[in-house]
Amino acid sequence: MPAVKGKPTVPPTSIPLPTDDAQTFPASLAITRRSLAKGALLAASGLALAACGSDGDSSSNSETPSSLTFWLSGDANEGGGYAALAEDYEAATGIHIEIVDVAYDDFNTKLVNAALAGDLPDIGRIPSVDPTFSEDLVDLADVASERNIMSSLLLPDDDGKVLTIPAAVTSVGLFVNKSLFEQAGVSYPTSEDESWTWDEFIETTTKVKEATGARYNLVMDRTSHRLRAFLYQFGSEGFVEADDGTYSTNDNTKKALEYFSNMNDDAIMPRSVWLSEDDPSALFKSGEVVAYYSGCWQLADFEENITDFEWASAYMPQQPTRSTNIGTGGFLTAFDTNGNGGAAKEFISWALAEDQYRKYCKLAAAIPAVEDMQVDYDFAQDSFEIYAKEIAASPDIAGYQVTQGLDWQNRGLIVDGDPLRDEVIKYVSGEQDVNTTIDRIIEQYDEAVANG
Repeated sequence: MPAVKGKPTVPPTSIPLPTDDAQTFPASLAITRRSLAKGALLAASGLALAACGSDGDSSSNSETPSSLTFWLSGDANEGGGYAALAEDYEAATGIHIEIVDVAYDDFNTKLVNAALAGDLPDIGRIPSVDPTFSEDLVDLADVASERNIMSSLLLPDDDGKVLTIPAAVTSVGLFVNKSLFEQAGVSYPTSEDESWTWDEFIETTTKVKEATGARYNLVMDRTSHRLRAFLYQFGSEGFVEADDGTYSTNDNTKKALEYFSNMNDDAIMPRSVWLSEDDPSALFKSGEVVAYYSGCWQLADFEENITDFEWASAYMPQQPTRSTNIGTGGFLTAFDTNGNGGAAKEFISWALAEDQYRKYCKLAAAIPAVEDMQVDYDFAQDSFEIYAKEIAASPDIAGYQVTQGLDWQNRGLIVDGDPLRDEVIKYVSGEQDVNTTIDRIIEQYDEAVANG
């Protein structure tokens, strides 16, 4: 993927955003717990903080531990991928991996409390980083390099340390009601050699809608995650922070937002999704919508639950840029609190090696965060291959929300709500014009940085 314009080492920063469809980074926890809870505890105990980001060698036990604890969320619901790897690792090394499944909503709170008590796990697949425990994390830069992790999803610190590695990636994508296309006798792009612009997409799906009696051309999830991919496809790079801490965007953002607003006309797209929070997935499953702009997290649900028509993944339109927007399935981390940082790092490196990681991705139906890895899935193979190709063809800006979320967490920055989504809703509703919308998004980002 081509390089993103901006800082050469650390990707440009923006607001903390979800690692996948449903998650948001609790940045407010980071700043309050670091400044209040931990400060009070350290003052009372007289302890001194270690340097941020252990190297995984100096303080680790010289003896190999017999067991390591691994905190994660939802592994059983994702095919038991890490449970299977844990069994394989114990068979290969004799080291037992004790998996602790933590409720997602409680995860960050549990980590912060564990950090304050000096009782962190050895390994984590965590939803976000908090400054309260960031100094306990082991540098994984050499693991990321050796295992060929996508560089656009890594956030090296000023010393080049990489404290988190994405466990897997999620990606925005397009679904089509294949049965409606076949009924209308209309085709859609099925290979990378075929492409369509948004203008062509609307023209094509309108033909399908009129020929079949479908209600809408398209539904799109009401999130900034999806909206970012749409902006990138128009040549926008979203909202980017300059070295002086101020935000800006390019002229293509205005074009994209005007296009998006015009689509929300109750003919191409139902206004009720973005203005009244109607469920776009349910609308698509009804069979009355030609296409759905969502992402890979829908694959398992659609495979099991859509039985009334045939659906397929399709290549997204580009006008003129081909791009998706990438999230993560959490971040792999090694903690050195118990002196097991080196052993934890070894497990992560082993789990990301080709054979083990391919097994995990297949069991969990996950898209690998490793460059150019091929996985044979148990279902929806064609869809997963389209997602992999869309990710590979995207510019580095597609991984922006991953690194910007980490950066804002590390800086203790917070912002109320989701400025991009919230201000665009006001624009679509007619409450404000597009220029005001862009100005208000920038103002809120600038204010968050200034108050950080």
